[in-house]
Formats: sequence, C-alpha cells, structure tokens
Amino acid sequence: MASTESTAPGRSTGPAGSESPAAGPAAPGSAAAKITMDRAFMVGPVRRRTFGAFVEHLGRCVYTGIFEPEHPTADGDGFRGDVLELTRELGVSTVRYPGGNFVSGYRWEDGVGPADKRPVRLDLAWHSTDPNLVGVDEFAKWSAKAGVETMMAVNLGTRGTQEALDLLEYCNIDGGTAFSDQRRANGAENGYGIKMWCLGNEMDGPWQIGHKNALEYGRLAADTARGMRMIEPDLELVACGSSGPTMSTFGEWERVVLSETYELVDLISAHQYFEDFGDLQEHLSAGHRMETFIHHIVSHIDHVKSVKKSTRQVNISFDEWNVWHMSRDESRAPTGKDWPVAPVLLEDTYTVADAVVVGDLLVTLLKNTDRVHSASLAQLVNVIAPIMTEPGGRAWKQTTFHPFALTSRHASGTVLQLAVESPLVSGGKTAGFAAVSAVATYDADKGEAVVFAVNRSATDSLGLDAMVSGLGNVRVLEALTYANKDPYWQATADDSTSVLPAENVSAKADGGRLTAELPAVSWSMIRLAVGQ
Repeated sequence: MASTESTAPGRSTGPAGSESPAAGPAAPGSAAAKITMDRAFMVGPVRRRTFGAFVEHLGRCVYTGIFEPEHPTADGDGFRGDVLELTRELGVSTVRYPGGNFVSGYRWEDGVGPADKRPVRLDLAWHSTDPNLVGVDEFAKWSAKAGVETMMAVNLGTRGTQEALDLLEYCNIDGGTAFSDQRRANGAENGYGIKMWCLGNEMDGPWQIGHKNALEYGRLAADTARGMRMIEPDLELVACGSSGPTMSTFGEWERVVLSETYELVDLISAHQYFEDFGDLQEHLSAGHRMETFIHHIVSHIDHVKSVKKSTRQVNISFDEWNVWHMSRDESRAPTGKDWPVAPVLLEDTYTVADAVVVGDLLVTLLKNTDRVHSASLAQLVNVIAPIMTEPGGRAWKQTTFHPFALTSRHASGTVLQLAVESPLVSGGKTAGFAAVSAVATYDADKGEAVVFAVNRSATDSLGLDAMVSGLGNVRVLEALTYANKDPYWQATADDSTSVLPAENVSAKADGGRLTAELPAVSWSMIRLAVGQ
C-alpha cells in the first residue's frame, strides 16, 4: 500500500503530484487517506431515486415476502405488516416491478380482476408457477402503504407495443376508456399516475425470453416509447442497456439502441452484480469496478448524443445492483417437472464484508449523481435481499440493511466533489484501486454535512484525514462504523443484532480538520453540524 491515488472521479483534481491541503499526521499506527471538501464544489443533487429497490415475481420475494394473507401481521389486503415496516425503515424510494426476467413472459391481464378467477401460469424465467394473486392493482396498493414510487416494467419479450399501451391506459387514465374502466371496476377509481417505465428487461441477454439483437430491440423500444408518449408525453422512460460490463455486446449495444431511441427515452439501464469468489480483497473492489462501468456507459451515451448533435441528455438508471453469489446452490432454479409456487431461490445470506461492499456501491452511485439519476437495489425481500422472512414467522434485517438504511436516511441536499488521496490495494484481477472510497453530502437547510467512507483494505486499518474548513465551522454530530473482527459474520433470524453499526469514538473535528480511524473492511458514516 505504498502507492497513492488522487481522485475526484471523472474530474480534474489539479496538477499531478500536487500535495493535498489535508496533509497532516495520520492516526497513530496507520496510513492515511487525505480528503479535501468544500461546499462550493458540487457534483449534483442527492436524488431520492438513488435509493430504489426491486420486487420481482421470483422465489419468495412476493409470496411470503411482501404478500402472505395468513401471516399474523398481515393487513386486510394480505400484505405483511412487518415487511412494510422494515421497508419504510430501509428508506426505499422507488420499487421496480414486476421484473426482471419474469416480465419478459408476463401477461399483465392475468393479474387483475377477481383473484379466484385469475389463471395460474408457468414462469419460464425461474421455472416456477405464478398463481397471479398479486398483480398491478395489488402492487399499487402495497406501494401506497409502503410510501414508495412504482417503477413499472413492460414486456417487450413475448409481447410488444400494443400490450404496453394497454397497460399504461389501465394504470394511468382516470376513466372513460375500456382499460381504465376495467381498473375502476376492479376497485381503483383513480389512475395510479405511474411516471417511470422500463421498456423491457435485459433484452441483450440470450437467457431472456424474446431475446433480440440491438437493432431489433432498439426499434421496438422506439415504437413503444413513441406510442406511450402519445398517451402521456411527460413519462420517464428507460431503455434497456447492457446486462453487465462483461457482455460481449456491451458498448455496441448502447450505441445501436440509443441511435434508435435517443430522442424518445430519458434513461438507459445498467445492471451489475458482485460475488465473493474467495478473494476478499478483490470482492472489496466492487465499487471501483462499478465506477469504471458507469464511466464507460457515460462515454457511449455521449458519443450518440454527439453524433446526433442532440440537445437532449440521456442519463443512467442503475436499476439492478447488489452482491449476488449466483454460482452457489441458492441460485439454482427448479428443473424438470418441478414447477413450484414461490420456491426458496436466490436466498443469499450476507456477511459484514458484503454489507461493506453494498455501502461502497451506494458511495459510488452518489459520487456519480450527475449521470446516475435512478438506481434499484435488487431485490427487496428474501431474494438477494436486505430483508428476510420466515413463512408465517419472523422477519429480520440482513447485514446489508444497515448501510443502505443509514445512507438513505442521512444523505440529502447536494453531493460534494471531493479530492481524495488514498493508498492503493490490489486483489485478484483488480489491481491498484483506492483503499478508501468516500463521498460527502451537504444540506444547507439542515446545516449538516455527512461523510460516507469505506475502507476497502482487507487487512489494514486506515486513518481518515479530511480538510473540512471549506464547509465552515463543523462539529461531529454522530459517527458510526460497521465492521467486525470476523468480516464473514452473518445475521440470522436468531441473531441479527450482535453486529450493528457502532459509535466510532475516534472521529474528531478540530481546527478545520476531521480525523477518524477506519478499521479494515469497514463502512463509516460521520455526520457534521455545519455553522457559518
């Protein structure tokens, strides 16, 4: 860790080799990451939609997840009250629905009307059976109770433009048409006013039902977007981007799709998952790898904008991201003649290290708030999720719950552009990335700044040495760190509270400097009161 990296991602930080004003003695016995922050230098607003999540008809996310009529906490609509409470505590803003791979074979009409008359269908995406007890109307009710905004996805796999227009009419027209009157007859007098719509899901993936090449998808997405805007011009539409940076078509897919849709969509999607294959140091590089992916997507978007000489700015919806150990048994779908309802599927149990990675991925999304305008943690309940449930029993928080909830609760105002000097670490195939990842937000109305910092080193504690005089007079309001001597500790239904974010007593603000000790494999939040 002898080398250092000086970064303000995607932006100039001054002449190479210049010394940071934050230079000074590190915490005893550790190297230091040096940060300079000033409220005059901003990346963009903190966007509430950064804190979105995802509910797909997959495994137990819906059935025995958000919906379980026989559960002791269930309300009159069959929704688990304990899950609703945890969703609110998590601080989720938007929820993408109903998929995911599921949506590419979904007939939305199956999930409306009297529940006892709805057809039972095979879900080819996850080799399961869907009873269609939860559909558009139920999810709209759940969203209202959870206090979240619905982000609806349409099927452009087995279906197309007309079916998407029918769904939009059903959801958003108040009355006087066939589909809006059908919704009213089903109990919802007024339209749902859904603004965000995904034009399909992962259509670049050969695993996707109705998989298409970039030109086929781009033209279908353009036709669908054009028709949807004839109904409601101010919708916010998301075109499918690549399913991940390792796709062989990545880059060229974005170029072709945006060449067809650029003037019709607002966002292009990004999906990326991270897995611990046994090299903890490489696992902790996830935020670095996500940032590289974001910068590449931006370059592809802006290339098309330049070629088209457009004044429109398309940005990114990072609407699937998380740690997902997809090579493990938990992710193996049923096979053969076994088509169960709500099977145990993708139920990863997360470690402290996974939670640190999730916190770092949120840091990365916030650092790129100028171009990432929406994001969705995949998923919300049971399926690679921060919330777990037992059928008929308990609900509890996974380790990943804590950094998400605290960041959502306290990040507000604007994201500050930081100058960061950090030691470097290397792990596996990822070499020379910053050991400390950090972002800061500043809210003038609250008179508060918040620093979120991650120590990505698998072995060494690091000092944080931040020059904060550019904020004004500051004092520490709260300093919390999430870490454990065993980074592989996992929460369970029997013990979800032994390891929680704890006070970091080392955090001090004095003379325009903020210092703190960051343990190895840790996520920290330091809240500062800012005076004039």
